[in-house]
Amino acid sequence: MSNDAAITVEGVTYAYDGRPAVEDVSLSVEEGEFLGLIGPNGSGKTTLLKLMLGLMSPDSGRIELFGRPVEEFGEGERIGYVSQHSTSRDRTMPITVREVVTMGRYPHTRFGWLREHDREAIDEALERVDIADIADRRIATLSGGQKQRAFIARALASEADLLALDEPTVGVDADSRDRFYDLLDELNEQGITVILIEHDIGVVTEHADRITCINREIYHHGDTSTFVESDALARAYGSTGRLVEHHH
Repeated sequence: MSNDAAITVEGVTYAYDGRPAVEDVSLSVEEGEFLGLIGPNGSGKTTLLKLMLGLMSPDSGRIELFGRPVEEFGEGERIGYVSQHSTSRDRTMPITVREVVTMGRYPHTRFGWLREHDREAIDEALERVDIADIADRRIATLSGGQKQRAFIARALASEADLLALDEPTVGVDADSRDRFYDLLDELNEQGITVILIEHDIGVVTEHADRITCINREIYHHGDTSTFVESDALARAYGSTGRLVEHHH
């Protein structure tokens, strides 16, 4: 793991119509880290992730992305973002898996002609997530797990350094989910920074190096082992908080 910060958040607050969604949040995500971002429904997880990626602007505080103020960061190809419910939005998209993955090369081609290097990057991304055999199928015909792999491949084709995923396995069967998280582990081991929002806390504690537990404010930000031993879950979730360990 690198000692350089991929993301730095200092004193960030954001409110919807005067109601704080995140309040005075400070944290850092190191390059090469696998961070799990957890909290109850409505706790500000998605808002915080969007703020960290520069998709929203904080009301106060500052955020740096790869060492630069997030509002000045201009290398979007370094970020692969899979938003919440992304698989459900593609039911009628009349494009193939390869065309989805090709979108990842657009920042490099400036929407021009694909060069040989671009085609090789697309093919390699398809191979890395094990969907080369379905590259010519329409994205709308795929299962949820296959679609998520296509979105990951799109990020890899763009040569992303950071993958940010917001509940990526909603509607995905258990076997496909396990294979998906094994893939994330492999990509993280290859040096890609991963930030994951996932409602299944047991899955997060199994795969993530570090945990951020939030319910508007930060209740824990640190090693997964320290989180498991702490009372952060109970404090953030109230009496409904419960940790379930997974063994595969």
